[in-house]
Amino acid sequence: MDTTSLVAQALVNGVIIGLLYLLMAIGFTLVFGVMRIVNFAHGEFYMFGAFFAYVLVANWHLPFIAAVGIAFVLAVLLGWLVEELVLKPFRNDELNGMIATIGLGMILQAVALMIYGPDPQFMPSVADGNVSIGAVTLPMSRLYVVGFSVVVLLALYLFLGHSRTGRALRAVVQDTEIATAQGVRARLIYPLGFGIGVGLAAVAGALMAPLFSVSPFIGATPLLKAFIVVILGGLGSIPGAALASLLLGVTESAASTFLSNSIAEILIFALVMAMLVIRPTGLLGRAEA
Repeated sequence: MDTTSLVAQALVNGVIIGLLYLLMAIGFTLVFGVMRIVNFAHGEFYMFGAFFAYVLVANWHLPFIAAVGIAFVLAVLLGWLVEELVLKPFRNDELNGMIATIGLGMILQAVALMIYGPDPQFMPSVADGNVSIGAVTLPMSRLYVVGFSVVVLLALYLFLGHSRTGRALRAVVQDTEIATAQGVRARLIYPLGFGIGVGLAAVAGALMAPLFSVSPFIGATPLLKAFIVVILGGLGSIPGAALASLLLGVTESAASTFLSNSIAEILIFALVMAMLVIRPTGLLGRAEA
C-alpha cells in the first residue's frame, strides 16, 4: 500500500474512532452539565452496552440494528433507575457525587464479573465483506459503526434543539435555578439527562462489540478517552467535543499507523498537557464567569 493510501486509510479510521469517542464524550458532558457530577461509572455503562448487544445478537439472534437500539433503551432505563436510587442525594455535589460514581462503577463491574466471568467474549460477525472507496478499504462492520453513530448524533441534535424536553434539558444544563423558575421540572430532567448520557455510552459500547472482544474490563480506556475529549474540547461544549473527538481519533490513528501505539499515546497526552497550559478552557470552552 502506497503512502497516499495509508494516509487516506488512517484518516478514515481516525474519523470512525472519533465518532465513538464523541458518543462517549457527549454523554459524559451531558451528565456533568445536568448534575454537576463527574461520572466515573461512565465506562461501565459502555461495558454494559457492549454486553447487552452481545447477548441480544449471540444468544437471542436478534439483528444487530435492533440490538443497538435495545441496548440504548435498556441503558437509559438503568441510568434513570440508578440516578433515582443512588445518585439523587448527590445532585450538584461534585466531590461526594464523584466518589459515589466510583463506587457505582466498581459495583457494575463486579456484577458483570459474576454474570459473565473474566474471560473475553466475542460477538459473531454482524456484516461480511469489505467496501472499497478509492484507496480506502473498509470492512462492512466499520461502516455500521459510521452509519449508526451519525444517526444517533443526528437524533440527539434534533432532540436537544427541536423538542420541548430537549430544550428543557439544555436549560437545566445552562442554569438550573433559572430553568426551574421558568417552570422546568428539574426533578424529572435529572434522571432523564443521566439516562440519556449513559445511554450514549452504551451505544458506543454496542457499536464496538463486533470489532473487539467484550469483557467486564473494557470500560476504562473509553472513559479515559472521554476525559481527554472533554479537556480538549471544553467541558460543556458539544461542538468542542465534536472537534476534539475527530482530532483525537485522527491523531491516534495516524500516529499508530506511521509510528507506533506507544508514541500515539505519548502524543495524545502531550496534546492534552499543551491544551491545559495554553488554553485551559479547551478549544471551544468558555471560562466560568
